[in-house]
Amino acid sequence: MDIIIDSSVWFEYFKRNDPYYQEVQNYLDVLSIKIIDPIIGEILQGAVNQNEINFIREHIRYVPKIEIRDLFEKAGEYSYENKLISKGIGLIDACLIYATIKTNSLLWTLDKKIIYFLDKKYLFD
Repeated sequence: MDIIIDSSVWFEYFKRNDPYYQEVQNYLDVLSIKIIDPIIGEILQGAVNQNEINFIREHIRYVPKIEIRDLFEKAGEYSYENKLISKGIGLIDACLIYATIKTNSLLWTLDKKIIYFLDKKYLFD
């Protein structure tokens, strides 16, 4: 099963913090990890300089992207239907949740709001 990684875990990976670094690396080696564009944007937004941008791009360049047409629109509707905004879950996280469910993947996140909301069958342990 594919694993979609939230930016919270990617940040731990890029800092080389274990157990995240080693586990992400293991799954990258077997090509189980996927990414969505909004998460790439969040990761890049957290960079402090051009060197970090280059480092991030180099490390995620080969991670397969999940492409969902009109992802933001569909995630916005999903968010509306599930009242995610009232649960403190914004649009980027709604995209992450929607992509996880739509592709029947597992989501690896440290975000407690997402963990509380999302059915456990979609959460990576």
